[in-house]
Amino acid sequence: MTDYAIVRTGGKQYRVRPGDTVSIEKLGGEVGDFVNFDEILMTSVDDKVTVGSPLVENATVRAEITDQGRGKKVIAFRYKNKTRQRTKRGHRQSYTDVLVQDISIK
Repeated sequence: MTDYAIVRTGGKQYRVRPGDTVSIEKLGGEVGDFVNFDEILMTSVDDKVTVGSPLVENATVRAEITDQGRGKKVIAFRYKNKTRQRTKRGHRQSYTDVLVQDISIK
């Protein structure tokens, strides 16, 4: 069984394993920088499951930033008939791709 962790970042939760590439909310940093995630909700390391209440003590996930970018454009279009009222807005969400290096519990 492979090691994994549940990480909370950007208001969302992600299940990550070493070697995974995950697209998350934008983080500060350049491509090639390393990031440590400290908000770990659950870990499974060496077939030992640890559930935090709410966080696992002394657990970190180390990841490398591989890409900074923006997603596809999402169009929000509102229309009311018979009044010529139209509103068109577009939005592109910024994201960061990270490559998970390792999961550690001290």
